[in-house]
Amino acid sequence: MTASPPSDDEDALLDILDNDPTLAHLREARKQQLSHELKKSAQQRSAGFGTYTTLASEKALMDITTTTRKCIVHFSKPDFNRCRIMDAHLDALAPSHLSARFLKIDVEHAPFLVAKLGVKVLPCVIAFVGGVSADRIVGFEGLGYSEDTFETGDLERRLVGTGVLEGVVGVGDAGVGAGAGRGGGVGGADDEEDDDEWD
Repeated sequence: MTASPPSDDEDALLDILDNDPTLAHLREARKQQLSHELKKSAQQRSAGFGTYTTLASEKALMDITTTTRKCIVHFSKPDFNRCRIMDAHLDALAPSHLSARFLKIDVEHAPFLVAKLGVKVLPCVIAFVGGVSADRIVGFEGLGYSEDTFETGDLERRLVGTGVLEGVVGVGDAGVGAGAGRGGGVGGADDEEDDDEWD
């Protein structure tokens, strides 16, 4: 069935709509809003939002957490399997959440903060809102179905619940997180180190 050619009435209606000042105003306002959002997104990305950043000093970490409204900080040790698993999940979340900075620091580079914040078990992820700790994830506590397995979505929902992230995007549930504990996915069964105490 072929569409009939537009009638004169339809052409007249389209002309009226094209020349309607209210619609033109709405169209222009939406263009400006999109332009503003794109500029804001570009500024945030250039300021480090949307990436999972490794910091070399606790001074840099303190500077960022005190000047940025929302930060997620992973206190880690590179040779710990569970820290590598947490890295993969945070790295998957960062590009989808431009409202918070995703940061990582080796505990050996931040002795003052580790002592001040009482970091004893790794991985330790602390969510900061307005420079104040809003949540602390120790190990994989409260994230998954067992002590060794969780999905990226579990972590995302937890961080949204604390207010450090805005809205669940549903990042990578079938990717990074599936089987992320022993026996597959990120990490694997060959790392037998269960001692998460780093000191």
